[in-house]
Amino acid sequence: MDIRTAATPLLNNRYQLQQALGTGGMAVVYRAHDLMLERTVAIKILREDFSQDEAFRERFRQEAKAAANLSHPNIVTVHDFGLDAGRLFIVMEYVPGTDLKMLLRKRGRFAINEAINLMVQACAGIGYAHRAGLVHCDVKPLNMLVSPDMRLKVTDFGIARALASIRSDEHTDLIWGSPQYFSPEQAAGLAPSPASDVYSLGVILYELLTGQLPFAANDPAELARLHREATPIPPRRLNPEIPLPLEQIILKVLSKEPSARYRTADQLGRVLLTFNQPPETPEVSRTPLSSPVSTSQPTVVSRVTDNIAPTQASEDRSFGIDWITVGLALLTFLAAGGLVPFWLYIYFTFNPPVR
Repeated sequence: MDIRTAATPLLNNRYQLQQALGTGGMAVVYRAHDLMLERTVAIKILREDFSQDEAFRERFRQEAKAAANLSHPNIVTVHDFGLDAGRLFIVMEYVPGTDLKMLLRKRGRFAINEAINLMVQACAGIGYAHRAGLVHCDVKPLNMLVSPDMRLKVTDFGIARALASIRSDEHTDLIWGSPQYFSPEQAAGLAPSPASDVYSLGVILYELLTGQLPFAANDPAELARLHREATPIPPRRLNPEIPLPLEQIILKVLSKEPSARYRTADQLGRVLLTFNQPPETPEVSRTPLSSPVSTSQPTVVSRVTDNIAPTQASEDRSFGIDWITVGLALLTFLAAGGLVPFWLYIYFTFNPPVR
């Protein structure tokens, strides 16, 4: 059965396909309804020739299991995977919105704050996967879904590695995926590392801020050479609004040697997050004079009050009369005065005056 042409397709007796969301060289993505859990999901159904390859099927199963263990706000959750009608499928969280590549085509380039915000989210998701021991291997805007409120989620973890299990003569046109975003070591046919994902994130950041890729060519072999050997145009030449420190970050991430980049997406995300934070404002300028002053965060107003308070208290004490102390003093004086006649009587009794 051709799932794409079925009138009311039902996948694995559970998922009712509703609408095709996108078609690529390796799969078709559908919006579907999970009849068991009664929720909307996204389902990626892979090409039939992939599904018939035993090595790919086993690797796909392993990668899908690993991806299903990732739970992060910036990663598309994998719910299920399997084989039906001779085709592999993977069931994922449905994210309303569009992919980042589509947004790039519509907008040309992004404002700096918007670009940084999206990349920090991408780094958070991919960095989480790096800490779990997973490398994405195919970081590109098409694999980043953006909701209407600009929340970004990364998808398709592990599928690129599964494709690598197919014999080279069967996937020459697919191993590249999107060669515009491949790292130099991937272009050279070497195993990717977390630093490879970081390079791809740098390419995306370059594209978001300038509206174009750092390297462009129609021939995949030429693109591979550019990634390995060419120096990208400094992004400030294409967009003078890019601050110099941000340009330096981008060029560092696009270094040819993996060791010269940030080692993980987490590190890049922290740098970008710090860069995007507004400078700290002195506390006194953020606290209205009419608002109550917090004792845990003293301001100029509270310090001035502290300096004035002792003087006011001393002035109050100078005009006050402590009647208890006065009373005790009087009692002491009267007691002492009453003893004087007694001691005089004793003295003259034993020492009568001589006449």
